[in-house]
Amino acid sequence: MKLLEIDHIHKRYGTFSILNGLKLDIDAHQVVCLIGPSGCGKSTLLRCINQLETISEGEIRLHGDRITGPGVDLDMLRREIGIVFQGYNLFPHMSVIENVTLAPLKVLGMSREEAWDRGMALLTRIGLDHKAGEYPDRLSGGQQQRVAIVRALMMDPTVLLLDEITSALDPELVSEVLDIVRDLASKGMTMVLATHEMGFAREVSDKVCFLQGGLVHEEGPPEQIFGDPREERTKAFLRRIIEAGRL
Repeated sequence: MKLLEIDHIHKRYGTFSILNGLKLDIDAHQVVCLIGPSGCGKSTLLRCINQLETISEGEIRLHGDRITGPGVDLDMLRREIGIVFQGYNLFPHMSVIENVTLAPLKVLGMSREEAWDRGMALLTRIGLDHKAGEYPDRLSGGQQQRVAIVRALMMDPTVLLLDEITSALDPELVSEVLDIVRDLASKGMTMVLATHEMGFAREVSDKVCFLQGGLVHEEGPPEQIFGDPREERTKAFLRRIIEAGRL
């Protein structure tokens, strides 16, 4: 059984359709990178998986159970599926450790001591334990994004969704965030990433999906998608990426 099944989903905003029967299966411990031009549906897909957007048609299943439509326990769903956005969305009036422990305390009912210990362990893992008492405005963009990833990991999710997490960063800060993702991938975290970092997608992913027109137009292992794409639209997209010096 697939861990996550996205079964012919549609997403419409009035008469405008952004996902058009998209289908995608994701295995446990798999890293799937979504690539494609702006507006192709990458971010919308992630938001639909996490139920931040309601799908118009189709179904999404986790462990074989439906997680879309009426009657879904959204709190339970978001314990299983974490999401990190391109904007860090940290609470400015809370310290780093307060930001990362808030959800486990409120949603999971974790004790303050347990939440603190787990938060400090994860901050130590990403090299930011010395910033636990700082407020977000005292951190660099890369540090804030790393804290946002820790905040998602505090819920011990089954699947982690990453939505263009380096797009708001200065180039010199990108590598420190991508190092965290590499580490998570090496430890078997199931991840779905929407990214413009083609070299990183080629390095870290088990499967790459090229989205076009709200559909997965081509999917396969990175060596095939980047080295020998079969579809003309994929070839044209990658030619533009190479011409721009991004691969």
